Amino acid sequence: MPERVVVGWDLGGAHVKASLVERGVLRDVAQWACPLWQGLDRLHAVLAEVQARWPQAAGATHAITMTGEMVDLFEHREAGVIALAAAMGGALDGPLRFYAGERGWCAPAEVAAQWQAIASANWWATAALAAQALGDGVLVDIGSTTTDLIALQGGTVRAQGRSDAARLVSGELVYQCVVRTPLCALAPRVVFRGRASNVMNEFFATTADVYRLTGELDPAHDLHPAADGGAKDVAATRRRLARMIGLDARDADESDWRAFANAWRELQLDELQGQLERVLDAAPLPAAAPLVAAGCGDFLAEALARRIGRPCRSFASLLFGDLPQADAALRCRAQVGAPSAAVALLLARESV
Repeated sequence: MPERVVVGWDLGGAHVKASLVERGVLRDVAQWACPLWQGLDRLHAVLAEVQARWPQAAGATHAITMTGEMVDLFEHREAGVIALAAAMGGALDGPLRFYAGERGWCAPAEVAAQWQAIASANWWATAALAAQALGDGVLVDIGSTTTDLIALQGGTVRAQGRSDAARLVSGELVYQCVVRTPLCALAPRVVFRGRASNVMNEFFATTADVYRLTGELDPAHDLHPAADGGAKDVAATRRRLARMIGLDARDADESDWRAFANAWRELQLDELQGQLERVLDAAPLPAAAPLVAAGCGDFLAEALARRIGRPCRSFASLLFGDLPQADAALRCRAQVGAPSAAVALLLARESV
C-alpha cells in the first residue's frame, strides 16, 4: 500500500467535495457549500475548513478535479481553470496534480496548456474507477446540480463526448438534479388533483422542495438557500410548490401536496429515463450490467433501475465492499463525494 496521504478535491460551482485517503484506504469524505460565483474568497474559506478537519493531511499530495470553471465569475472556462488551479496552489502545501480525464494527470505548470482536458473532467474519474471495479455498467451520478450518465464497457469508460458541450448533445450530461434545478425547467405542464396545469416559469421552487416533501433529500445535502430565501420546513416547502401552479398551500391538504411532489418526481424520472435510454442505445450492454448509483440523488438512480429492469449497485459498494471500517455515514458521504473519492484513489493507486 502507498504510504502517502492523498486528498482528493472536486471543485464545483456550488459545492466543494473533498476526500482523505491514507495508505490507499478512503478514510473520510466531506462536502461544503461554496457559491463560487460570489468570489474566490468562498473557496478560500472552504479550504481553511478542510485543513482544520484533517490536520494530518499537512503536506499531503492533492488530486484535483473541477467543474467550477463554468461559473460566471470567470470570463471564460480557460480563465476559470487557471484561476482555480492558482488558488489551490497558493493555499495548499504538498504536491498538486490536476486530473485531465483520459489524459491522466497534469502538474501545475501544465494546467494552462491542458485546460480543456482539465475542465469539468470529474465525471471521468468516477466512471474510470467504477469501470475498473465492475467491467460493464452505466454510471448514474445524480447530484445537486447535474446528472452524469456514462456507459462502462469492458472495464473502460465508453463516453461519446468529452466536453460538457458534447455530452449535452449525446445525453450523457443532463442539467437536472435533486437540489438546485428550478422546477419550471422540468416540464411545461404538471398534474395536480387529476388535472394538468401549465407551470409558472418563475423561480418559485426547486427540486429540493420536491424531495424534501417526499422525504428523500438528506438535509446534509440541502445546503443552498431555498428559491425564496425562506425556511425549509414542510409548510414553507408546500408554499413554494403551490406557487408553481398559482395556488397557496392552504388551497389543498397535506396528501394533495405530497402527491404533487410525486408528480414532479415522475416528470424528472421521465426525462432522466429518456436520456439514459439514449446512452444505452449508443453503447449496448448486457442485460445484467447494472446501473451504478452515485450522488445525493442516488435514490432516483435506484428508481431508474427498477423502471428499465436492470440491477443497481451503489458507487460506495464498489469502494468498500463489505469492509467493516466503512460505516454507513462514510458510505453515504462517499456516494455524494464520488468524484473527489475517485481522484484521490486513482492517484493513490498509481503510487503502488
